[in-house]
Amino acid sequence: MGRWLALLLALSGPAAAVERVVSLAPSLSEIVVELNSADLLVGVLDAGERPPALESVPSVGRYGQLDMERLLSLKPDLLLLWPGSVGPAQREQLSRLGIPTYVAEPHSLNQLTTQIEDIARQLGRAERGQVLAADLRRQLDALRQRYRRDVPLRVFYQVWDQPLYTVGGGQIISDALEVCGARNVFADLHLPAPQVSIESVLARNPEVILASSQAQLDAWKAWPQVTAVSRGQLLRVTDNGLERPSGQMIDATAVLCRLIAPGQ
Repeated sequence: MGRWLALLLALSGPAAAVERVVSLAPSLSEIVVELNSADLLVGVLDAGERPPALESVPSVGRYGQLDMERLLSLKPDLLLLWPGSVGPAQREQLSRLGIPTYVAEPHSLNQLTTQIEDIARQLGRAERGQVLAADLRRQLDALRQRYRRDVPLRVFYQVWDQPLYTVGGGQIISDALEVCGARNVFADLHLPAPQVSIESVLARNPEVILASSQAQLDAWKAWPQVTAVSRGQLLRVTDNGLERPSGQMIDATAVLCRLIAPGQ
């Protein structure tokens, strides 16, 4: 993915306080809720279960399938956009609409907390953003101190098995691993979700393998020479909060830390 632009104001931002916000990513919708600003949302892009506060907010489509006509009918005065949730052609359409747009693409947890402050300012809720970001930074600092290691644990984070996908070094999950005193064994890859081979995983010999499915983890038992297998460090990630970069991701990172280093 190269070096992401962690935070980008596509335009200079709204001149007056916004009243009608459309969020084009579930993580950004969550941030609005965390900022006690759900009352400003007039439309959201759907992808999975919504927070209760957003149950009645109109939909503007699903992940990768934006309903442009519906969006325009809602007359938003601010769009919140994560580029990966909208296809390139529709992103180009959005850029021509003249609607103030905040584009967020954090690849670290520090950038995420800054993004939360910036979104709060866009919403006219700057003080709430400062309070929330400060609390999240305190939690992150505590996690870094508690789980720091002189030699980080080598971790393979499996996204899918057929074909085999992982996360690259610029993906925010890699940063969450670092907070936990670990290192993504594929941190040198720049794609957000690179496809890798079993042979490359064996060569990098992770000490821990993480996956969301027990079946995916059990499949690695065919290679007992891998340190993670020989030590029984095939660990299931049950909290999908790592996949949604909003404030709740800090709690999800704490869960991850306890999973891979339970004794610390």
